[in-house]
Order: sequence, then structure tokens, then C-alpha cells
Amino acid sequence: MELEERLTADLREAAKKGDAVRRSVIRLVIAGKKNVEKAKGVPLDNSGIIDVIAKEVKQHRESIAEFSKGNRQDLVAKEEAELAVLLEYLPKQMSHEEIVEAARGIIEQVGACGPGDKGKVMAQLMPQIKGKADGREVSDMVSELLSEL
Repeated sequence: MELEERLTADLREAAKKGDAVRRSVIRLVIAGKKNVEKAKGVPLDNSGIIDVIAKEVKQHRESIAEFSKGNRQDLVAKEEAELAVLLEYLPKQMSHEEIVEAARGIIEQVGACGPGDKGKVMAQLMPQIKGKADGREVSDMVSELLSEL
């Protein structure tokens, strides 16, 4: 099933069940998809929709961190509930070891020899793991691996 069809079906199901959190999150993703389609002028495929969802996941994680600093546990709980719904639509997230393994493979492939080659490594690595890992975490791991060289 295409991701767009799954979102539409899940939206309908959430509306029937009265699941306000799931319904609002799915509407947010669909609206984000439509905005990107308008901006680009072409319909999005599954990869494009995953990009929209990943962007929302990143924003929710940042919000959770900020609300935690502000001691707003009510808002943290709301954001975490919404984040859980978003994560259902992303591919299975990679473990730390899987990310390190993939990064090492790319480092060898491009012949990186230090931190100055981080751009080359990231340019090759990110398309492979798009939607499967947090970009900031990947960037930190690549920096760490390159500094060990």
C-alpha cells in the first residue's frame, strides 16, 4: 500500500474512532505534503512523504527538548504522543551499530582520511539512510569516526 493511501485510510479510521491526536497528526502530514507539492509543482512519491514526516519528527523532538527545559510536562506529553504516531509512518529506525557500520562502509568507499572529508561522506551516506535515522545523530557519528582516522 502506498504511504499516501495508508495515511488517508488511517485518517478515516481515526475520525471514526474519535482519536483526536492521530487525526490531527495525520492531517498535519497531509497538509505538509500538499504544501511541498505546491512549492515543487509535482506530486510527491513515498520518499517525498517520508521527508515530510521526518521533518515533522525533527520538529517534535526539538519541541520536546524545549518544553522539557521549560518544565512543561503537559506539552511534553502531547508532543510525545504525536511523535509516536509520526514514527509509525517512518521506516524501521536503524540502531547505533547499523549506522556506524554504514558510515564506515561509506568512509572506506570515498577514501575519507579525516574530518575535512565529512561532506563527502554525508553526501553519500544520507540518501542511503534517509528516514531511518536522525540526521544529527548520523552527523555526530560520522564526525567521531572521521576524527579517529
